[in-house]
Amino acid sequence: MIDRAFWLNRITSAWHTRSIVWLSGVRRVGKTTLARMIPDTVFLNCELPSAARRLEDPELFFGSLDPDSTVILDEIHRLADPSIVLKTASDEFPGMRVLATGSSTLSATKKFRDSLTGRKWSVYLAPVLWDECLGEFGIRDLDRRLLHGGLPEQLLSDDQDPEFYGEWLDSYYARDVAELFSVRNRGGFLALLRLLFWQSGGLADISKLASDCGVSRPTVNSYLDGMSIAHAVFRLSPFSGAGRREIIRRQKIYAFDTGFVVYARAWQTIRPEDRGLLWEHLVLDTLRASGRERGLRYWRDKSGREVDFVVRSGEDSIDAFECKIDPDNFDPGHLRHFRSFYPEGINYLVCPHVAESYRRDFSGVGVRVVSTKHLLDAMGG
Repeated sequence: MIDRAFWLNRITSAWHTRSIVWLSGVRRVGKTTLARMIPDTVFLNCELPSAARRLEDPELFFGSLDPDSTVILDEIHRLADPSIVLKTASDEFPGMRVLATGSSTLSATKKFRDSLTGRKWSVYLAPVLWDECLGEFGIRDLDRRLLHGGLPEQLLSDDQDPEFYGEWLDSYYARDVAELFSVRNRGGFLALLRLLFWQSGGLADISKLASDCGVSRPTVNSYLDGMSIAHAVFRLSPFSGAGRREIIRRQKIYAFDTGFVVYARAWQTIRPEDRGLLWEHLVLDTLRASGRERGLRYWRDKSGREVDFVVRSGEDSIDAFECKIDPDNFDPGHLRHFRSFYPEGINYLVCPHVAESYRRDFSGVGVRVVSTKHLLDAMGG
């Protein structure tokens, strides 16, 4: 079993703040395996009828355990009323540590009648991070990570298996979408999801998406909400200060994993021109894993100048993140234009093979050349 030290530390740190940790992520991303790595726990698979029966009276269940127990409630959203179970644990047994796992956020269904505000800490388990590939997974071939994606089963497989992705999509619709959101138009939903995977990282045009998939604009927006809640896509909003010919409304939509982008585009190998976009996905995963998801944006103006990711780091300070395979090929023109409007903040150039971070001047634009590991270290990952 591969040690997932980064994520175990995230969970442990979260327990220092809240007694309940909500671990979410797409199916087969490794939530159950990660949960089983935690020692000395009471583990319940909530998909089993026996576990559901034990939790019918949560006060009785938690009262039967040692008051300082660590309890794993795997796939808790399968219970009839999961929120009352977690609320009881938090309010009546504050000395216990509870890890609850699910394929979506707590807002997924009406089952969660209580959002548990102030009682829980949420951790999103991303596909295997590039830093984990270089470390615990022992994978140094970037193309392999980009091509196979970051779901552990497929990442560790010797061969890329297109059937894996097709089966995953069928399971995602049947187990997460149809059950949680009562979506009945399977064809329209999956057509939209495949299209979003295919154009991952691009600006979303809701009208065109609706036309291409044969559904209405409101339906596209509704499906996008479900896909986001169940972690299949990530919607990135634009950053703007208004009045500077900036994009201010259109979101960029990213697939949750590079393997599904490759699958949607039917790529068998990674060409040099493909690496940049796919590497962007891995940097995005790292930024989200480091706790910057809420303030994460992209910047673009109406002339097409763009900065991959920006994060507000202070009242007047905006950190910028540019993604590049080879730092020698970085053109600072777009970043220079961005800094003419927002001069305060750190410029990061994130590259996959940087052993030690360093500063570099690109035609008067100073940047810190870093790897994803340095981002995690710098942001307390």
